[in-house]
Order: sequence, then C-alpha cells, then structure tokens
Amino acid sequence: MDLHTRVRDHFAESIKVKTAAQNELIEPIARGGQLMSQALLADGKILSCGNGGSAGDSQHFSSELLNRFEMERPGLPAMALTTDTSTLTSIANDYAYEEIFAKQVLALGRPADILLAISTSGNSENVCRAIDAAHERGMSVVALTGRDGGQMAPMLSDNDVEIRVPAERTARIQEVHLVVIHCLCDLIDTTLLGS
Repeated sequence: MDLHTRVRDHFAESIKVKTAAQNELIEPIARGGQLMSQALLADGKILSCGNGGSAGDSQHFSSELLNRFEMERPGLPAMALTTDTSTLTSIANDYAYEEIFAKQVLALGRPADILLAISTSGNSENVCRAIDAAHERGMSVVALTGRDGGQMAPMLSDNDVEIRVPAERTARIQEVHLVVIHCLCDLIDTTLLGS
C-alpha cells in the first residue's frame, strides 16, 4: 500500500465512524450537555480525567470552559485532574496510581458537581475509581467511552450519561471524543448564554 492510499484510508475510516456516531450519539450528547449546564447553573463545577490522549481531552475540555469556547463569556468552573504533577506523583507514590483521580474527586467534588470521565476502552482503573468517588460524593458522571463501554458502563447510574463511540480503534474513538467535547462546550454556551 502506498502512503497516499494509507492517508486516504484514515480519512475514510474517520468519516465512517463519525457518521455512525452521529446517528447514535445525538441523544446522549444532548443529555450530557444538559446535565453539565444544570450543574453550572447550580454553582457546580466540572472535574475531568483520563489517561494519555484522554488526559489531553480532559484538559482541552476544561480550557474551553475556563477560558472561552466560541463566544465571549465569563470563565466557567472546570478543572482537569490530570495537570498537577505534584499531586499526581504524591498520590501514585504514597498510595497507588489507580487512586490519582479518586483522591482528588473525594477532596474537591461536591454533590452539585459533574465528573467528565474519559476512557476509550472504558477499562482505565483510575478513571473507574474516580467514578466510584464521584458517586460517593453525590456527583453525576458524564462518561466518554468506546468499544463495549468496558468496566465503566455498568458502573453508571440513572443519573449519569454514557457517550459511547461505536468503534473499536483507539484513534477513531479519540477523534469522535474531540467532536463530542466540542458539542458539549457548544451546548453549555448555548444553554447558559443563548445562541
């Protein structure tokens, strides 16, 4: 296979996955946006977490809220739990890597808050423990997953929303997660400020 064909195939597969996701995810994305907007209107905040590319996505989401997305507005309270290296390394060293997000959720989370939990496989143990911690604090969860939802899917309650990308390949799931994040930001801005 030549390089041009390989690149073209990446685009074709990405388009195919996004088309399938559009048909399946409109309703859960709308519910997730509504849940997040309600939390922000109730003086809650949104905590986000994930590993690797999903850590980058959680930081991308919080920066869009804290600064701005596409319209001028005051910053909105959001925090990526992936960015404080002193906290992450101390928890990993003193307890376990699996606890790096859960301990932060237990310390910072309140019942009005939302946890945005991101894992392409749905099997990241530290994200699963963060979901348990969020439930312990009375928080709702918006989970971005892929494949079969992994361990995260059955952990979610009726007060939570799972946005599961209908794909197996990590790169394609991550690409759709980025679209979902932008949809959520747009829904929050539109709900809070109008179009």
